Amino acid sequence: MVRNVIGSILALVGAAAAVWSPFRAWYDGRHGRDYRIADLFSGISESKADLWISILLPFAFAALVTLVGLLLRSRLLVVLAGLIVLGFTILWMIRQGQAAGSLSVESDGSGLGPGVALAAGGGVLLLLAAVLMSGRRRAYEPYEPDEPHRHTWGRGHGRRRRGRGEPDRHEEEPYGQQPHTDDTRTAEYPRYDDRPGDGYGPGEPGPPHRG
Repeated sequence: MVRNVIGSILALVGAAAAVWSPFRAWYDGRHGRDYRIADLFSGISESKADLWISILLPFAFAALVTLVGLLLRSRLLVVLAGLIVLGFTILWMIRQGQAAGSLSVESDGSGLGPGVALAAGGGVLLLLAAVLMSGRRRAYEPYEPDEPHRHTWGRGHGRRRRGRGEPDRHEEEPYGQQPHTDDTRTAEYPRYDDRPGDGYGPGEPGPPHRG
């Protein structure tokens, strides 16, 4: 969460710096908005460009991509915006170097201006923001074991499985019926009153107590 906040702030600052850079001097006091996009591919010319066909256009597009990337929390889109800004800045430096013979920074304000530094710095901030952002997390489905391996805790757990046609021994027996009369496992054990003993039934008095 903290990384996303810091990355978003850096991305916004980088996009703002890239958009603001064409309104500052790029070389010999000439602003970046005066350079046409076509000059980056055919060579720097002295003609002044309109605002929306100048170098501002790719930087504004990069800022739009940055906003979409922040809304979707997409690191890939933020990286793409940074590459667009740095790519057009480096391409301009190559063409300007070919036209002027060399690139230099002079104390009197000639040479490279602050607009180039803003554009390059904005591109670097966008890439750094993409590194800091954690991106979107994937939604993981809860793990569910397969049906054959699923344990059934509750009714019937630990009970012997009935055979086919065998009645359930745990079902409630009818009222008045003696339990286990038909159970072959307990039939060999007689009831208490049927066991051989001293001849005294359950209702007869026992032998006299000798004192």
